[in-house]
Amino acid sequence: MPPLPPPVQALLVVDVQAAFVAGENPVPDAPRLLDRVEHLVRRARAAGALVVYLQNDGPAGEPDEPHTPGWELYLPVAAGPAETVIRKTEDDGFEATTLEDRLTAAGVASLAVCGVMSEMCVLATARRALELEYRVVLPHDAHATYDIPAAPGISERVPAAMASRVAEWALGDEVEVVARAEDVTFAATRAEPFDDNRTA
Repeated sequence: MPPLPPPVQALLVVDVQAAFVAGENPVPDAPRLLDRVEHLVRRARAAGALVVYLQNDGPAGEPDEPHTPGWELYLPVAAGPAETVIRKTEDDGFEATTLEDRLTAAGVASLAVCGVMSEMCVLATARRALELEYRVVLPHDAHATYDIPAAPGISERVPAAMASRVAEWALGDEVEVVARAEDVTFAATRAEPFDDNRTA
């Protein structure tokens, strides 16, 4: 068994919103995903690590349109400076948000990423974190996506699990992919008040 990675100082929970994990069209095996993400959040809290929930503001008419039921975060956010919500409009959670400033203020140099969708917002956020020289851990069982539909003349349907694995592979050898959420450990960060300048 490979050794466990060193602890990380922050957990990014990407777009775990009601439209994607509950209701009429959740990602495949959403209960397993939620169990793994909740497990990460509990242990990050217990260790005093920073927990950042990214919340996507989708276009009008989309399942994650702001202030609709599907847009709401599925998991409760604990009060206090160690947990925060940052809204975004792009796949990359750092693009036009306060995420980098928030991590810097807490003294974060390493983080774990979980949530949805593997090949979109999880991939884009993890890639930008690597470019910004954060150490990034990606637990295999704590991110998910939908099946990729068949494209006539191009390919058959691509199962969601395969799409998630390809997203991990696309990040190259700098990301630390671990098999299980329980393999991720956490360390405390500075818990200081921070103005995330959330959009309306």
